[in-house]
Amino acid sequence: MDQIRPPRRFRMGWLFKLCGLALCVVVLGGAVMLLWNLVVPPIFPGAAEIGFWRALGLLVLCRILFGGFRGRHGWHEKKRRMRARWQAMTPEERERLESRFCMFGRNRKGE
Repeated sequence: MDQIRPPRRFRMGWLFKLCGLALCVVVLGGAVMLLWNLVVPPIFPGAAEIGFWRALGLLVLCRILFGGFRGRHGWHEKKRRMRARWQAMTPEERERLESRFCMFGRNRKGE
């Protein structure tokens, strides 16, 4: 039995998202490292400069301690708000929104 392969644009979309995620990790890690090395050692003479991997570890630690990984309201609250917004839309607004989803690679009505 032949395997069904996803469309090329679907595979390219995941590749694009993965590259974007890697770029964000590099930029954020570099920003934390740069800020730490510019601010903390001059203020606290005993503090050492940190490298990239320690900066990423510090970023993850701060995210766990202060930000969490779920966001403010969680998925259920967002889903409820989006459903209410969808029901409040006119048919023309819904059609316009659906056509914008098509621009991002989502098929319309099973096409």
